[in-house]
Amino acid sequence: MAGNAALSVGVLALQGAFREHMRMLEVLGVQAREVRLPADLEGLHGLILPGGESTTISRLMTDYALWDPVRQFAVAGGGVWGTCAGAIMLARTIEGVSPNLGAQPGLGLLDITVRRNAFGRQVDSFAVPLDVRGLDGPFPAVFIRAPLIERAGPEVEVLATQAGGAVLVRRGRVMASSFHPEVTTDPRLHSLFLKGLSEL
Repeated sequence: MAGNAALSVGVLALQGAFREHMRMLEVLGVQAREVRLPADLEGLHGLILPGGESTTISRLMTDYALWDPVRQFAVAGGGVWGTCAGAIMLARTIEGVSPNLGAQPGLGLLDITVRRNAFGRQVDSFAVPLDVRGLDGPFPAVFIRAPLIERAGPEVEVLATQAGGAVLVRRGRVMASSFHPEVTTDPRLHSLFLKGLSEL
């Protein structure tokens, strides 16, 4: 906890479950900041892209000119973690996009292929104890309209799997999870992300 106080982490606060991530970071003693504009990225060690509606978040990122600043933040060494919709945005390839929506933009920060809504609709949401590499004991993973990581490149480390595909991956300081750790009371996945930041 004491070490976390030296970290400053932003949460993209355009749409979705950003408040839940903010609360989890505050519980862990992190300096947490809502990010809505490029200037909000200044001085951060890490950035969380929350779950929500990925097409809506993508449109708002365009409206607020955030695509290039977030990419530059990651290239410069900032840690980035995408959960659910955020994982979709980190992917190099996005599958399952409605033809009516056209191509969905992404940050391309992880060499992964993600399929949108692979676990079904909102009514198909579920929770499962998930074995995660690096955690002591299963994590209570909550899947809500969750994507599935169908392919992970050779440099991407798979930390957890479900239904025959990856649901938690990491490459360096960039991490993606299909599920929603912020809606639980278990801070271990947030702590895993923070540990990566403290090692930068």
